[in-house]
Amino acid sequence: MIDFKLVSKHYAGEPILDAVSFRINSGERVGVVGPNGAGKSTLFGLIVGDIQPDRGSIDIPRDMRMGILRQHLPDDAVNRPLLDFTADAIPELRPMTEELHELEKRLEQGVEDNAELQTLLDRHGRLQTQIEHLGVYHLRVDAEQALSNLGFHEESFGNPLKSFSGGWRMRAALARVLISRPDILLLDEPSNYLDIPAIEWLCRFLKSFQGTLLLISHDRYLLRKLTNITLEVNSGQVTRYPGDYEYYRVERENRRRNLEAAKRNTDRKKEHLEKVIDRFRAKSSKAAQAKSWQKALDKIEDVELPDDLNYHGAIRFPAPPPGGTEAARIENLSFGYTPEKLILQNINLTIDAGDKLAFIGYNGMGKTTLLKLLVGRLKPTSGRVVLGHHSVIGYQAQEFAELLTPEQSVYDVVRGALPAGASTAGLMNVLGSFGFPGDAASKRCGVLSGGEKIRLLFARIFVNPPNMLVLDEPTTHLDVAARELLQEAIRQYSGTVCLVSHDIEFVRATATGIIAMEPPGIRKYFGNYDYYLEKSAELHAAGVPVHAAEAEALNGSPDLARNRRRARAQARNALAGRKKQAQMRVDELEDRLATLEARQSELLHQLSGTEKIDFAAVNRTLADVQKKIESTISEWESAAEELEAVRLENEKIHQEF
Repeated sequence: MIDFKLVSKHYAGEPILDAVSFRINSGERVGVVGPNGAGKSTLFGLIVGDIQPDRGSIDIPRDMRMGILRQHLPDDAVNRPLLDFTADAIPELRPMTEELHELEKRLEQGVEDNAELQTLLDRHGRLQTQIEHLGVYHLRVDAEQALSNLGFHEESFGNPLKSFSGGWRMRAALARVLISRPDILLLDEPSNYLDIPAIEWLCRFLKSFQGTLLLISHDRYLLRKLTNITLEVNSGQVTRYPGDYEYYRVERENRRRNLEAAKRNTDRKKEHLEKVIDRFRAKSSKAAQAKSWQKALDKIEDVELPDDLNYHGAIRFPAPPPGGTEAARIENLSFGYTPEKLILQNINLTIDAGDKLAFIGYNGMGKTTLLKLLVGRLKPTSGRVVLGHHSVIGYQAQEFAELLTPEQSVYDVVRGALPAGASTAGLMNVLGSFGFPGDAASKRCGVLSGGEKIRLLFARIFVNPPNMLVLDEPTTHLDVAARELLQEAIRQYSGTVCLVSHDIEFVRATATGIIAMEPPGIRKYFGNYDYYLEKSAELHAAGVPVHAAEAEALNGSPDLARNRRRARAQARNALAGRKKQAQMRVDELEDRLATLEARQSELLHQLSGTEKIDFAAVNRTLADVQKKIESTISEWESAAEELEAVRLENEKIHQEF
């Protein structure tokens, strides 16, 4: 278990954690939630020992192995090949393996002293068992499978880590920590750099994780699927809720209502006492009573309400202007950044007015590219995009927030989106409807929060109201509450929406159709995200081809299959010695037991016979034989258990590889 006892941590004099006490029990799956900057990552730093508390203590069992997803890779990691970096997931294996090789060299050279030989053999056996337990024979195949499922192509496994972008490096770091088989796994926003297929795989992987899981995430899908305990970090305190994210949301609101009622009662009581005291304080006959009331008033503690974590900014979309029945049409479209390598080929898609389509697939499959082609930011290599009658597009680029000029005001950003010659008369009304009334319109972009930036984006879009929204990762800078408000605004919007998002719950709540990227083409599913999951599984089961990366993730490539066979053979060979020794021990004990039982029968026959014998001596011998039988049976049971364990481990190897 992890035990925090009155732990405090301050930064620049401000309390991040203020005398917090809580416990995480072994095997619990804990979602860590709270506002940005509240101290969630500090909590992780304290657990792994990167940060020391100012006061209090943190108790963690010493024999627990920890795995943590760090946001920065070691300096020497970037020059290593991707697969080597990922497979090197358990640092303690290196010294153990080196020691094992040294022992094997000494044994090969010969050791004359029997006692020393036995010591070396015992140490060799213990090391071999420890190394096998840590999964040395699985790591490389585990790394290959994890990398494939997180979207890496097999031909890139030998590339140095520095050849990948920051997001892809974090995927490699995630794969590395996942296959390390820790007792305690700490993940800080693991889905930040993942697309939907990778998030689905991560969720399946973590569901089978047997240790203690601590997950910091704004991803409601992961929190709902994976956690059974919720820790809220906020205002210097850590509050434990004995349930998943949905339980936490309901229970927190219930607690808040109860505290509000208690505060009203307390405030009324205090107000009543204050009035009584003021009325009778000046009367000498009531002075003693007034003093008593004053003491009672002083003892009443104020009820502190928890911070309201709900998002109160407005996200309201104006009604779209009328348009045709068809919002857009893509005809035989092909595109490549170089003529010889097409990303998209012969794409045909009709987008009807009112459709709400989510484009999903692995990163690099062309989702953002297709949106840019749709809005005219890119020109197709061949084919065309035809907009419907009176279609007006409002486009949010993925990099919008990063392109804002810090010194520019909110008002100036929105005014810059007005059509040439358009009046600014209604500009303040638009700003007000997106949460920037009055003086808030003068705010500089450099001080805006993530939620304010996304509201500014929509204010900029709706200053010229569109009837077709094209949104590329609109939830990137939003916390959970703001995401829910945005998805509700999209649900209520009567115009057309095409979006790319890696937030599964957001897609599930907004999309009425799914466009699955299956390069060089696409496949349209005429239903929501759950329908897509069901139908795509049916298509795969029926043998309908899917795109290469998805097929590789589901089935494994031929090279991965060969590697699995090789790893299975290595693991079985490592078990062969233990299995042989265990079987020999069982056979030896069974032979000894048969001899002892035969001797026992002989002695019992003597005692029951008519021949003259020394009964006392025979009884002593019989008692000794019976003791040896009991001892041998005990040894045989242990040896049989060891043999069964080896057999089960051998079966497990076949299942895992």
